[in-house]
Amino acid sequence: MDPRDLWSEALAGVLARPVRSALTTLGTVLGIGTLVITIGVASTAANQIVGRFDALTATSVSVVVPVRAPGSTDPALVPWSGADAVARLAGVESAAALSESDATTSVQVRTNDVVAPGTVTGQTLAVVSATTTLPAAVHGTMASGRFFDAGDVARHARVAVLGDQAARLLGIDDVRRAPAVFLAGQSFTVIGVLEGIRRESRLSASVILPPTTGADRMGLKNVSRVLVNTSLGAARQVARQAPIALAPGHEEGLTVLAPPDLSKARTGVQGDVNGLFLVLGLVSLVVGAIGIANVTLVTVMERVGEIGLRRALGASRRQVAGQFLVESTAIGLLGGVVGAAVGVAVVVSVSGVRQWTPVLDPRLALGAPVVGALVGLLAGLYPSLRAARLEPVDALRSPT
Repeated sequence: MDPRDLWSEALAGVLARPVRSALTTLGTVLGIGTLVITIGVASTAANQIVGRFDALTATSVSVVVPVRAPGSTDPALVPWSGADAVARLAGVESAAALSESDATTSVQVRTNDVVAPGTVTGQTLAVVSATTTLPAAVHGTMASGRFFDAGDVARHARVAVLGDQAARLLGIDDVRRAPAVFLAGQSFTVIGVLEGIRRESRLSASVILPPTTGADRMGLKNVSRVLVNTSLGAARQVARQAPIALAPGHEEGLTVLAPPDLSKARTGVQGDVNGLFLVLGLVSLVVGAIGIANVTLVTVMERVGEIGLRRALGASRRQVAGQFLVESTAIGLLGGVVGAAVGVAVVVSVSGVRQWTPVLDPRLALGAPVVGALVGLLAGLYPSLRAARLEPVDALRSPT
């Protein structure tokens, strides 16, 4: 039989029962469509998750300065001006130096120096000192007042900035009247409240002093950490250069905390999400294959008489099997094409509604029809072999 005749006969067999063929194709459409949708949505969601990770974490670099031994007379490993040196590196958007110590992690802070029996006049808060660039480094904004500036640092001014949580605990919501807080019996004028801290959120429950004031009044003399914010993609480079800028010749003494490689994070997230949803697509595809096999087998049983007539007129077993294989393959191919189109449309629609950037692998969309055809071929294998094994005499005696 000529291949063109084989295709025409198979097409005629498919079109002879359009409703049944459409319902059979629908199973493959659902299977292929679900497979494309799950993989496409999983890839898009993984990209979105990693994108958020990029924005929140992948731009943050921290440099930890070791604590000096008590009584040491060696010069500070990292000076307060080190943050300015780091800020000049390519890819750095903001940097700030921070000083913390165990002695100032729990300090009694009062809003009134008069202690009345039976009343609570203070809170236990952390006290830190930082450079003037801290708000940008922690992605914070001033809820009230202002942050201390270079003039306050140069004058050793006894001023303080409160984190928003610390301000609520102390009952300070307005700094226009210059409220004061008392730390270790010393008064400091509150000039601002810092809120919306996205990085180093514990600073929201802290009292922040200028570096000179912290060194004079609270013993916060040495830089303990440097917070660096970088552009996307520059974190690894800045992590290598920051120690050299902070402590030239002694950079090996610093510890750098940098975000992990984003390509590995993206691959890991996408692999986990894909593995979770791929099972659903494969199950749907198996259901579609079973549907094709079942309908093809029913078709064979209904067309026993036709098969017997073909065999009696000289058709070989291979030609009979080939006709049913082509029919099932055509159904699978059509289902693959329609399913791929529906899957791509759904992924793009979901991404548009969620305002995501759709991520689609062209190989998946182009390979889906091939997968559909392969599913149809495998599903029609047993019914085709069964049709080929029918003897002409027995087939002609069949009531169908």
